[in-house]
Amino acid sequence: MIQTTYREAMREAIRTAMQADPRVFLMGEDVGHYGGCYAVSKGLLEEFGPERIRDTPLSESGFTGAGIGAALGGMRPIVEIMTCNFSLLALDQIMNNAATIRHMSGGQFSVPLVIRMATGGGRQLAAQHSHSLEGWYAHIPGLRILAPATIEDARGMLTPALADPDPVLIFENALLYNQAGDIADDVQVDIDHAAIRRQGTDISLITYGGSLGKTLAAADALADEGISAEVLDLRVLRPLDDAAILATVGRTRRAVIVDEGWRSGSISAEIAMRIVEGGFWNLDAPIARVCSAEVPIPYARHLEEAALPSIAGIIAAVHETLGR
Repeated sequence: MIQTTYREAMREAIRTAMQADPRVFLMGEDVGHYGGCYAVSKGLLEEFGPERIRDTPLSESGFTGAGIGAALGGMRPIVEIMTCNFSLLALDQIMNNAATIRHMSGGQFSVPLVIRMATGGGRQLAAQHSHSLEGWYAHIPGLRILAPATIEDARGMLTPALADPDPVLIFENALLYNQAGDIADDVQVDIDHAAIRRQGTDISLITYGGSLGKTLAAADALADEGISAEVLDLRVLRPLDDAAILATVGRTRRAVIVDEGWRSGSISAEIAMRIVEGGFWNLDAPIARVCSAEVPIPYARHLEEAALPSIAGIIAAVHETLGR
């Protein structure tokens, strides 16, 4: 076992991938001399040089398009977009090009591209740097959407993502970068299945990414009240692991979905509908959701905290679902 942080685990994942395959390179704003906006790529420029750690102009559309071209040309690019809010500037490239080329070419071409981006609020960076848009991207066929919530997933998801012939988007909640813990020397992670992070019998708490810690903390508090909550970490938002979702709800017969995205049109709504479609007769209570408030994320700390899902909000949703 080695002690590390989420940030260091992601850096080591990039380093290992670049050592193993000369086709892998990293490109994005400030990834080189500055070491990355969140210090994930710190030291990699000195190790691999400017040909493989490439600082780009401030043009998400431009360097994402360059990444697509490099992938089509046989390279294995990792594109870093500073925050998912800025990824909207590259939405045309991601949705109309990367996600469609395999289909539109009749399978003749693929785009083995990995795009990493920070997501989530809680850092007082206001409305242009704090939203959770991974649910939007999970709407798009042709993409695989990953949301690593643990150090193990941060370390282990990149290798299979780079091996995927289709574009993979990795959403890293920025509040997780300082998370510390121990991981095995050789981390093996799949990018197909959800993971049970806590077993329980009374209610299923379904979540992903930055909300996992809050959800586990809520489950601990609920245990003190005698409520046994099972926690399912989705990990993969597209394709969703329907079998794991329906299995946990089948065991507990109740569900609360915790999603930092906005409630309207959210991934939580999709999950709830899939539970209804596949497991309606297993439910003993309506499905509940805990989402961000329907506002641009505020700058003021007390307003930002009020806008985001909270431990207290998760506990309240569980109480209501259980009729307490």
